[in-house]
Amino acid sequence: MSSPALVWLRRDLRLDDNPALAAAAARAAIIPVFVWSPHEEAPWAPGAASRVWLHHSLAALRDALRARGLELLITRGDAQQVLVDLAARTGACAVYWNRLYEPALSARDASIEGALRARGLEVLSFAGTLLHEPHTIENRQGRAFRVFTPFHRHCAALGPPRAPVAAALTLTAAPSQPPGLALDALELLPRIDWSGGIRDAWTPGEAGAARELDTFADAAVEHYAQARDQPHLDGVSRLSPHLHFGEITPHRIWHRLARQWPGRGEGSVSVKVEPFTRQLYWREFAHHLLHHFPHTTEQALSAKFRTFGWRSDPPALRAWARGLTGYPLIDAGMRELWHTGWMHNRVRMNVASFLVKHLLIDWREGARWFWDTLVDADLANNAMGWQWAAGCGADAAPYFRIFNPVLQGQRFDARGTYVRRWIPELARLPDAHIHAPWAAPAQVLSDAGVRLGHGYPHPIVEHAAARKLALATLARSNVAKDR
Repeated sequence: MSSPALVWLRRDLRLDDNPALAAAAARAAIIPVFVWSPHEEAPWAPGAASRVWLHHSLAALRDALRARGLELLITRGDAQQVLVDLAARTGACAVYWNRLYEPALSARDASIEGALRARGLEVLSFAGTLLHEPHTIENRQGRAFRVFTPFHRHCAALGPPRAPVAAALTLTAAPSQPPGLALDALELLPRIDWSGGIRDAWTPGEAGAARELDTFADAAVEHYAQARDQPHLDGVSRLSPHLHFGEITPHRIWHRLARQWPGRGEGSVSVKVEPFTRQLYWREFAHHLLHHFPHTTEQALSAKFRTFGWRSDPPALRAWARGLTGYPLIDAGMRELWHTGWMHNRVRMNVASFLVKHLLIDWREGARWFWDTLVDADLANNAMGWQWAAGCGADAAPYFRIFNPVLQGQRFDARGTYVRRWIPELARLPDAHIHAPWAAPAQVLSDAGVRLGHGYPHPIVEHAAARKLALATLARSNVAKDR
């Protein structure tokens, strides 16, 4: 039998549409390898919620491989040293992987590729994460796009994404492989178990991703354009964590929707589902920006914002993180995040706007909190989303556009269903007062069992005053110039 091949699995924890795995399986017996090396991702090593998801996703992948007669080799350490040592111990002839695009990981992978080739190993890497690799997309001037609409138009003109690669019918295990670690040895789960809400809300793994896609494609996608802004409805795909961990690919999603909801042109999607497929390209745009502007995880893309007068206010930051700002829509979102590791996108925009514009707290503080608490924490999306909210990124919302959390709640959660779910202490308030309990008459509050300041807080800032201060801070800074 020919020498085996190592398949280095990272954020491609699936068998379906896995180009590296399919290519390796077509040539040789394989040893699937996972290397836990969070220090190589510093300062953006996976956060607590991501580690919980990763544990369960690896368990699902391990079981899927066992059903095919293979064992996932779980290891930890420096990825380069682990792969070099494994190749020497197993006599592997080649190493396969699907490419990652975060700048630090791309540089690491290039170094590892050089080290492996220097030892006579063949290295084959594949595009298995994005519809279009960031380095392949540029505008007419040969530079990066900084506005989404022309970026999307350019990508759409390239035609349909490649077809997904079906899972290999047979996977041949190597005759022998070294023993790996038990999954529990990675210590991904918290020692004091706070993750019950994540387990209740999600099914990590490839099968869970497929079920979410089925549910969305069969029902919600048709009404996505109308329902996506209503946080109390099941109107969104919930595919973001599955995409981040590579349990499903955007290619599989796009082609499933194109098959079920075909457009008029060959290989196109119906106009009914275009509002959702457009979101797949927002994900692409985030990676495009991070590739071309790697500093944006830590610095504003707009140089004007690098001297902006952010405030240090630990008590306000703590109240925001705990869902105790006194604004029900904001607090409901932060409590949903803490309980499930996820938050509806419309509410994400509101809680981000509140932090940076009502509280004048640096967007990087919010990015770090999301990084630790979101199961779909993705470096490119996190940086783009927070810079969009702060008004300092590409295609960003203007800084002077400040969401009113009361009006946003009344518009997108008119009956208060979402707020009542996550803030039960307000559940008995009438619809007319659910988004501004401080404005309710004393008798209404009493009848609902609400004592502001005892059980639910007064607002930590007043909207009109906070808006005035934010605009004044903007006017005093370089940001207001040349607008």
